[in-house]
Amino acid sequence: MRPRHLLPFALITSATLLLTACGSGSGGPGAADAAGAAAGSGEVPTTDVFSAERKDEAAAKLLPAGTTHLTVAISVGGTPPGTTYLSDGRTLTGQDVDFTKAVAKVLGVKLTVEQASFEAILPALDSGKYDFGASNFGVTGERRKTIDFVTYINDGQGFATRGDSKLSKITDLGQLCGLNVATGAGTTFEATLEENRHVCTDAGKKPYEVQAYAEPSAIWSSVQQGRSDIVMSTINGLRYAVAHQPGLRFLNEYHRLDVGFAFKKGTALAPAFQAAVNRLLADGTYTRILRKWGTTGSAIASSRISPPEVKS
Repeated sequence: MRPRHLLPFALITSATLLLTACGSGSGGPGAADAAGAAAGSGEVPTTDVFSAERKDEAAAKLLPAGTTHLTVAISVGGTPPGTTYLSDGRTLTGQDVDFTKAVAKVLGVKLTVEQASFEAILPALDSGKYDFGASNFGVTGERRKTIDFVTYINDGQGFATRGDSKLSKITDLGQLCGLNVATGAGTTFEATLEENRHVCTDAGKKPYEVQAYAEPSAIWSSVQQGRSDIVMSTINGLRYAVAHQPGLRFLNEYHRLDVGFAFKKGTALAPAFQAAVNRLLADGTYTRILRKWGTTGSAIASSRISPPEVKS
């Protein structure tokens, strides 16, 4: 699922508004969190929430023998809580980054972070190019055929539009018939929309058009300029976007999904990562990370390995 993302919020001005894209939301569950309020001011939160984490020997013993270093692929280009840059233009930050680094500390492994486009990460896992991916990947039945997941939050699919739009809550994709729908390329949103285009033709209506953008900044540009009627993206990302960009409106959640670290099928790393996430849940670091990014509404009770897709 990947949220797909935006430019750092510090770059959002009246002159650059049309170039911004989707981030994550302070307008939904968790918006009252102190760190979420900091994000709501337009600043990227910089609270240190995981550096005090220590190696957990029990979790580390679950790693394959000799594992001391892991390479993670992360897609960059968003606003909080999605992965973006700090003001130096080099240092990565975001909810996925914090969870990844916290897990690495629990497991006592060194971490190399490599940037990759969202749609390129999952196919590259099987080749061994990366040990795992961390880019808000939603757990779906289709992905579970070739990918293993270790869950760490629950996010999902939602809709947003311009503030002057007459559109209301979307409970059925048939409500999109005849509209131009913007979304991220290679995401669960694009797949969901493409798989259900028939609902319009089945009803004798004009099908909606799926406008998939590889560059996340193009999504909101398309909406603001009237080339798209509505956006389908991550729940957290949409809420953040509408809270920080004038003239936008969050419509509703559509479908919740578990989100997890992604691995090649049959990975031996999953049990260790599951134990590490559960350690973060137990010692309070997990809650601190969610509060930092204003996403406590996405908390899970415990980590699971490749659970069935959430059906709602």
